[in-house]
Amino acid sequence: MSESASPGASTAPALPMTAYAILGMLALREWSAYELTQQLRRSLDYCWPTAESVWYGEPKRLVRLGLATARRETTATGRRARTVYAITSRGRQVLAAWLASEPDPPRLQIETILRLLYADQGSKQDLLAAVRSIRRWALAQVTALLSQGRGYLEDQDAAPFPRRLHITPLFGLFYVNMFEQMIIWADQAEAEITAWPCTADLGLTPRTRALLEDLRARVEPLAARAEATDPGPP
Repeated sequence: MSESASPGASTAPALPMTAYAILGMLALREWSAYELTQQLRRSLDYCWPTAESVWYGEPKRLVRLGLATARRETTATGRRARTVYAITSRGRQVLAAWLASEPDPPRLQIETILRLLYADQGSKQDLLAAVRSIRRWALAQVTALLSQGRGYLEDQDAAPFPRRLHITPLFGLFYVNMFEQMIIWADQAEAEITAWPCTADLGLTPRTRALLEDLRARVEPLAARAEATDPGPP
């Protein structure tokens, strides 16, 4: 589903994807605006990074649409008021309809790969710096995931939602695999680029041919699998 898609006109008004993310969080419990933003950042920074201003503003839209409620309450200290959001029955219906709909294809935005595409317009040193940057980033993400995973293993009750821990490993598995592949790719790319005399006009070198043949050997079984599982036209 696109950023402004909806499960269907008869089910709900058009909603941005961030709205469904917030509805999902509200389906778990009530949250103050601050708590909701902190939990959204903790849970969704990997799969759906969004500006904090959007996380603060989107619940108000859900309230206007009747998908959530908002109430003002005083904190325990009595020194300030806060807004607490909760999902409505209509909101749960909209969330369920979204979960039953077909997801949009993934859209990856990786600046290092974009720079690689135009590497022949820059220097070899610039390209190597970009490759090393994505490896450094991926290593930092893996380190953060390791810390979080250790915490769940050592004290599962310390997790925000212990009864949902069966979901967490599958979430982590996807991103560990992705970060691992980024690190492997960066190592391979650095070794390859280091051997280049420059970034321009190298053409089909023997090493390039070997890489293309390896890619073909890896892709062919996947393409065959895709053909075998494709139901074809109705």
